[in-house]
Amino acid sequence: MEIKRKIYDKILEWKQSCNGSRALLIEGARRIGKSTVAEEIGRNEYKSYVLIDFNRASKKILECFDDLTNLDVFYQNIALEYNKRLYPRESLIIFDEIQKFPKARQAIKYLVADGRYDFIETGSLISIKENVKHITLPSEERKIKMYPVDFEEFMIYMNESVLLEYIEECYEKKQPLDQKMHAKAMRLFKEYMLVGGMPQAIVAYAKNGRSFEAADVEKRDILNLYRDDIKKAAKRYNSKVSALFENIPAYLSTHEKRVVLKEIEERASFDRYDEPLFWLDDSMICNLCYKCNDPNVGFALNKNNSAVKCYMGDTGLLVSLAFNENELMEEQLYKQIMNDRLSLNEGMLYENAIAQMIAAMGRKLYFYTRYSEEKHRNDIEIDFLLSNESKTNFRVFPVEVKSSKNYSATSLGRFKELFGKKIAMQYIVHPKNLAIEGDIVKLPPYMLWMMLK
Repeated sequence: MEIKRKIYDKILEWKQSCNGSRALLIEGARRIGKSTVAEEIGRNEYKSYVLIDFNRASKKILECFDDLTNLDVFYQNIALEYNKRLYPRESLIIFDEIQKFPKARQAIKYLVADGRYDFIETGSLISIKENVKHITLPSEERKIKMYPVDFEEFMIYMNESVLLEYIEECYEKKQPLDQKMHAKAMRLFKEYMLVGGMPQAIVAYAKNGRSFEAADVEKRDILNLYRDDIKKAAKRYNSKVSALFENIPAYLSTHEKRVVLKEIEERASFDRYDEPLFWLDDSMICNLCYKCNDPNVGFALNKNNSAVKCYMGDTGLLVSLAFNENELMEEQLYKQIMNDRLSLNEGMLYENAIAQMIAAMGRKLYFYTRYSEEKHRNDIEIDFLLSNESKTNFRVFPVEVKSSKNYSATSLGRFKELFGKKIAMQYIVHPKNLAIEGDIVKLPPYMLWMMLK
């Protein structure tokens, strides 16, 4: 495993706590490293392991799941087929791409009850209705979501651990970085934003002399895999899912960044697109962000299903989806973004990157706007709403994302006038150094993950 992933430690916690009583299901989008980390666990933490890839499993292996009355024979067939010795309580069996063979997922109930071995399942689009409607879902299954490589993991892989520790130290002390170090950290964040968090793209970037072109080749392959998934898995509404997916850059390029269905279909309505939107969100290809009509009470209780933004699950993939191959191959666009000369699209990328960070912390995404009849436009626009998730002392943390160094905080001021009693701290994510002004914390994007923890 070339890139050290935080999820490794979470899987290790599962191994130590479950004691064979459950299986672990690692959910995530395609190509984020689920199989890699599962194999790494098998290699390092067990006496032996077997990986059954249901994309390529033999007919004999598939037929094993037809009869689970004799598990001695079942495990013998696996050991012989993969030429691996299995040791009771010391071996791991990995069901890879389990969405391709739902019968194996259903078998987990009996395999876990047997208690001989630990099981890790990995898969993409697992919880989509089409994949599970004919099986009984096992209650013995613990789920964990895996996300693209985050900025901290990227920094460690790029041998920037010393700078990372300095950033953490400055955040804890609430002091800005040395200006040269701030410039370096911002450059690394832009690199991360453009390359993205897909492991193959990061490795290609690093191993080819920081080549955005090499990373882009990998990302376009992944986007094509996503398109294939949409065609095969979305079934009844794949044309709607495909239209939403291809239009994500167009939506995010607008001022409000919302999904506008009439650009897809003249008489489209959100009640006809709720399943396609759910598909994109549940597949973890995208992160949906809904408007909260009244942040006073709680976000989910006041979710507006007809006002939604659709961010890409990985910002690097958004870059490759948004711009044609020739633009990126010449690397001119990358140079423009690295040098702050592409303001509109850079704002889109910053906001997507922040959405990606928030979603990776297991938080749902919400935003807030207020329309002014007098001005005929929104007079309050808060990009993201966070909370302390308390039921007894609920507090709101509004977050605005600014890609430019020159901006106003008018919306935050008006938002505070409306919901001041519920607001704890206010945050602006901007390209400048850390600054604290009253109850407003102005953070550079490379510090946000620490605030989210």
